Amino acid sequence: MGWMKDETGLERCAANFVPLTPLSHLRRAARIFPDREAVVYRGFRKTYAEYHERCTRLASALVRLGIRPGDVVATLLPNLPAHCEAHFGVPACGAVLNTINTRLEADTIAYILDHGQARVVLCDTQFLPVLAQAIEVMEGPAPGVIEVADDEAGVHARSEYMGYEDFLATGDADFEWIMPEDEWESLALNYTSGTTGRPKGVVYHHRGAYLMTMGTVISWELPRYARYLTIVPLFHCNNWNHVWLMPMLGATVVCCRDITARAIYDAIADEGVTHFGAAPIVLNTIVNAKDEERRAFDHVVDVFTAGAPPPAATLAAIEPLGFKVTQVYGLTETYGHVTECLWQHRWDGLGDEERYAIKARTGILMPMMEDITAMEPETMTQIAMDGAAQGEIMIRGNSVMKGYLRNPEATEEAFAGGYFHSGDIAVQHPDGYLQIADRAKDIIISGGENISSVEVEGVLMRHPAVLLCAVVAKPDEKWGEVPCAFVELKDGAAVTEADLIAFARERLAGFKTPKAVVFRDLPKTSTGKIQKYELRQVARGL
Repeated sequence: MGWMKDETGLERCAANFVPLTPLSHLRRAARIFPDREAVVYRGFRKTYAEYHERCTRLASALVRLGIRPGDVVATLLPNLPAHCEAHFGVPACGAVLNTINTRLEADTIAYILDHGQARVVLCDTQFLPVLAQAIEVMEGPAPGVIEVADDEAGVHARSEYMGYEDFLATGDADFEWIMPEDEWESLALNYTSGTTGRPKGVVYHHRGAYLMTMGTVISWELPRYARYLTIVPLFHCNNWNHVWLMPMLGATVVCCRDITARAIYDAIADEGVTHFGAAPIVLNTIVNAKDEERRAFDHVVDVFTAGAPPPAATLAAIEPLGFKVTQVYGLTETYGHVTECLWQHRWDGLGDEERYAIKARTGILMPMMEDITAMEPETMTQIAMDGAAQGEIMIRGNSVMKGYLRNPEATEEAFAGGYFHSGDIAVQHPDGYLQIADRAKDIIISGGENISSVEVEGVLMRHPAVLLCAVVAKPDEKWGEVPCAFVELKDGAAVTEADLIAFARERLAGFKTPKAVVFRDLPKTSTGKIQKYELRQVARGL
């Protein structure tokens, strides 16, 4: 189908077929934007020529250290220039980049390092202690550690590790990048909490990331020479792939270590930031900034926001401040955002309440995707587009993961019926726009971070006084959602809310710790399954 009757000599060759990869963007930028500012972080300012050279030295240094194509190189870094460089330098030596969430506890970090078989970790000084704890409990061989020192880390460098700048100095500036021979080759490994206590390893390919960069430029209407602020963590879906796309525009990446209202306003006023992505909690931070934290600026800042949909009140409050906000939606398994609430001119005349309610919708598919819709998951049939019927968001397109690392059963389940099953429940309006109604698999999204309710429940169940527990999302003005635990105690046992929260905090990252505990009998079905939908209703009223 689609072939001409005679295609003699019409073969793929080096001249007419090159594997798609986001690495191409930086190689091109180094040639056509050599003197333009590429990366900024306080006093650190590098042009594209310098950025390319540093990424090249990183790739070369990793090869000299023994890293081979297909090996995994991990990071435990905030949004620093070194983290941007790792996004190009690691795959430029053929390795796979594994960016680890800096908010995780040692046990989970150890699991990720073991499961991903990381050979090397680039680690910020602040996170060396938790990395050391993780390495102590690893089951497999320990990775090598390269320390990335930063004056803003709040702690002094540790001399027992090689420093990042010294490591770069061991690399060759003329090293020839190892480009993918097949665009299906693995580019990055990201871990998501999924629906179980242990995270699953999501594998990205070069083709998906390349198309993600192209589609984002179209949807966000990104201009050449944009100035982009890194608020979305580089460990979260690789910064939604934004750090990979900026070189194609000759754009400037402005790094931001600690996300505060003052830092955001300063970056806009002093560095001329024009774009950033952020969870709704960041929008609230901007809206509620103190007078002394605010700075004047004379341009509109374009914002992509994703996570729990932002309240209409937040959108109404932030736009008059000079921010244009677009709601997007996606998952770790889809490289980040794959839908956008594309504004239609027919809505221009609506009142504020209606306009902001529409702007909080999940939206429609972005250009790099083939189909995103809501279906009945068992039959894979389209739900009624009436704004009332509910179905699971199903996703199909090139910016969908290769699958879960060493977990073929979960991969097969996720791709059943030829679509990626998001696990998110939505209604669909007559114009096709999706709107999330619930989290089908009980994932709690707190400040843009996914929290597995099963993991939190597993920790609480280890307390000697707890008989049963269920964890659900409780609405929170600051974080969007926070974990709320409902607990049944054993006969004769006694424990306070504060005791259980402290118990969980010792075993979980802070953002995963329940913020409220309710002691009560848990509602159950006839088969003993806890009815979480009833508990969610209770949590909404707390």
